[in-house]
Amino acid sequence: MKKLALLLCALVSVAACTSKKEISWKDRTLPPEVRARDLLSQLTLEEKAVLTMHNSDPIERLGIKRYNWWSEALHGVARNGSATVFPQPIGMASSFDTEKIEVVFTAASDEARVKNRQAVESGDVKQYQGLTFWTPNINIFRDPRWGRGMETYGEDPYLTGQLGMAVVRGLQGPDDSPIRKTHACAKHYAVHSGLESNRHRFDAQVSERDLRETYLPAFKDLVTKAHVQEVMTAYNRFRGDPCAASKYLVQDILRGEWGYDGMVVSDCWAIPNFYTKGQHEIVDTDVQAAAMAVKNGLDVECGSTFRKIPEAVESGLLDEADLDRNLLRILTQRFKLGEMDGESPWDNLDPAIVEGPEHRALSLDMAHESMVLLQNNGILPLNPGQKIALIGPNADDVEMLWGNYNAVPKSTVTLLDAMQKRLPGLVSFRACGILDAEYKPDPRGRFAAAMNMNEKELEELAKQYAVGIEDIRNYIAREQKNQMSFLPALDVEAVLKQLEGVDVVVFAGGISPRLEGEEMPVHVPGFSGGDRTDLELPAVQRRLLKALHESGKKVVLVTFSGCALGLVPETETCDAILQAWYPGQEGGTAIADILVGDVNPSGKLPVTYYKNVDQLPEVEDYNMEGHTYRYFRGEPLYPFGYGLSYTTFAYGEAKVKGKKVVVPVTNTGDRDGAEVVQLYVRKPDDTAGPIKTLRGFQRVNVPAGKTVEVTIPLDKETFLWWDEKAQDMVPVRGNYELLVGGCSADAALQCLTYRF
Repeated sequence: MKKLALLLCALVSVAACTSKKEISWKDRTLPPEVRARDLLSQLTLEEKAVLTMHNSDPIERLGIKRYNWWSEALHGVARNGSATVFPQPIGMASSFDTEKIEVVFTAASDEARVKNRQAVESGDVKQYQGLTFWTPNINIFRDPRWGRGMETYGEDPYLTGQLGMAVVRGLQGPDDSPIRKTHACAKHYAVHSGLESNRHRFDAQVSERDLRETYLPAFKDLVTKAHVQEVMTAYNRFRGDPCAASKYLVQDILRGEWGYDGMVVSDCWAIPNFYTKGQHEIVDTDVQAAAMAVKNGLDVECGSTFRKIPEAVESGLLDEADLDRNLLRILTQRFKLGEMDGESPWDNLDPAIVEGPEHRALSLDMAHESMVLLQNNGILPLNPGQKIALIGPNADDVEMLWGNYNAVPKSTVTLLDAMQKRLPGLVSFRACGILDAEYKPDPRGRFAAAMNMNEKELEELAKQYAVGIEDIRNYIAREQKNQMSFLPALDVEAVLKQLEGVDVVVFAGGISPRLEGEEMPVHVPGFSGGDRTDLELPAVQRRLLKALHESGKKVVLVTFSGCALGLVPETETCDAILQAWYPGQEGGTAIADILVGDVNPSGKLPVTYYKNVDQLPEVEDYNMEGHTYRYFRGEPLYPFGYGLSYTTFAYGEAKVKGKKVVVPVTNTGDRDGAEVVQLYVRKPDDTAGPIKTLRGFQRVNVPAGKTVEVTIPLDKETFLWWDEKAQDMVPVRGNYELLVGGCSADAALQCLTYRF
C-alpha cells in the first residue's frame, strides 16, 4: 500500500507539472511508470499480446524495438559466446562467502552489459543477448537425487537466501540507480526440487509449515530485501494448481503478503502443460490456458501460448484490464533497464573485461573457496618428491568443468593441464572412463548433436549459441579425441601395470553434467532423465579405486559432481577425498593449487552427504521430515557445514553479549586458513520442528597461531519460528539453544541457552 501511495503521488505530481504539455512515452525526463502508461494507451490488443511473450517482436509503427527476455547467467553470462565461467552455484555455496559471490555476479553483469552493447551495435540482438537473466535458482536442494540441484545454493533456506541476495545485488546493481544494470530472477516459485521426469505433471503437496519454513524463505528474502525484479514460476502444480496459475502463491503470498511489484515470468513452455494430454490437463485449450495465466498475474510467458490472448479477450475469457495491468509492469521495466532508450551508465565498460585477466583471476579465487576437503590422512598436500600419477575420466574434460547453463570460454585449464605444469614427472593416462562401454549416454545440450551435422547445420548451431563456427569444430575435435581414448576402456590389470613405480595416484572421478541436469535423455545405471537413482560412484570407478588400494598405492580421489555422492567404500579405499563440484574454467588450476599445498582448502558442504540412498525417504515425498540436516535423524557420512583444512581451528568459549554471539577462534596449526563459523538455532519445546537450523555464519581468515574474535548478531529474524496461530514464520518468544561451531554435527557445536 505504501508503494502504491508513493506511485500515485508521483503520478499526480507529474500530471501537474505536465498539465501544459502532452505526456509522451518518448520523453526521457518522465518517470518510467508514466512513460509506460502513455505507451500502453497507444497499443492495439494484438500488439499487447506480442509484448507479453519472451521473444517480443518489434512494434515498428511506434518505434518499439525487438526484445528477448530470455538470457542466462547461472554462473557467468551463458549461451552468448565466450564469457568467464565461474564455478557451478553448488560449488560457490560451499564458500559461504556472500561478499565474494556478489563480486562474481558484479563481474558477470559487467560482461553482460558489454555483450549486450555489442549486440545492439551489430543491429541484431538475439536470444541470450539481453539484460534480463533467469537466475538465481533458489530452490532447496531437498534430495541429492535431483539432477538440477547443482544449480542451487544447497539444502538450507537461510544459506540459500543469503547467497541468493548476493547474486541479486551483483546482477542488478545499486537499488537507487535510475537505470537497472540488469534483472535477476528468483526461480522456480515454488516447491520445486525434482524429479525432472515428472515436473510437467507433478502436484507438490506439503504442509503449510514446510511451505513457510523451508520452501519460501529464500524467495521472501530476495523479494522483500534484495528487491529482485523477476520471479519465475515452476513447472509443477502446487496443491492442484499449476504454479503459474496458483492464486495462493502469486496473488496472495507474492503480491499480497510480500508486496511484490516486479515481474512474474513463466518457465519455458510451462503454459502448454495446463492443457497438454498427460501433463497437468486442468483446461482444454491453449486459449483457456493463456487467459488463466494472465488473470493470475503472469506478466511474461516463456513460450508462445500468449499469442492466443486476443482470442481470449474477444471470447470473454479474459478482461483486457488484467492484460493491461500486467503489461504496464513489462513496459515500466523496459524503461527502467534503459533498453527502450538505448543508453545506460555502463556503456563505457571496456570489452576487454570479458573473460579478461581480472575476471579469470576471480573465477580462480572463487574455485579455491569452493573446494571441500572431505578426508585426509596426511597425504595432502602432495609431496613433490613422490612419483605421482593422474588418471580418471575427469582429468582432462573441459566441458565437465563448465557445468550446465554455461558459456563456452576461450580457454579452460583442466586438472591435467595444471598438474603437468607443477609436476614435470607426472604420470598420466586416461583410464576406465565413466563414458566407456558401460556409460554411453546420448547427452543433451551444448553441441552434443554437432558430431553428426553437416556444414549448414553447424553454421545454424553456431548462430543459435552466438559462437564462431571454429568453436563448434574445436568442440567436435575434442569429443572425437575423448571418444577414441575411452575405447577400449583399460582393464584393472592394464592400469596397475602402467602405474608401476608410482607412489600416489590422483584419481579424477565422480560424474558429469552429461549425466545429471535438466530433463536429459539419459538412462544408464544410476541415472535416469537427468536425475540420479542412487548416490554411488559408477561401478567402473569403484572397482579401480579398490584395486589401487589393494595394490598398496596411496590414492587421492578428486570427485566432480553437482550433488552429494555416496562414498562409504571410498572412505576406506582412498587416503584423501576432495570434492571439486564443477569448478569452472579455472577449476584445474584451483584443484592443483590445493593438492600441492599452495592454497589451503576452506569450503564447507552446503548439503548433507548421506551414506547411501537407503537413508532417504521416497524422492517424490516433498515433506521435509527425513530430508536435509534439519530433519534427518540418522548418521550422515559427512554433515552439512563440514569441511577440513590443512590447519586446525580451536573454538574458545562462546558467549552471548547483548544482541550477539561472540566466540574466539584460534588457528592452532602452522598454516594460515579460513574458517566458516556457523550459528544454528534449536527450540527444545518444539518436537515437530527442525532438529537445528542455520541462522548465521561468518567466514573468517585466521593467521597461523592467531586468534580472531568472531561476532554473529542476534535479531528478530534469528528467532523466526513456526507459529501455529499465525500459520507463518514469525519471531516467537521462548527458550532457545544457540549452537556455535564449525559444522552442523552436534559434536562440533557449543550449546548456549537463550531466552528470546
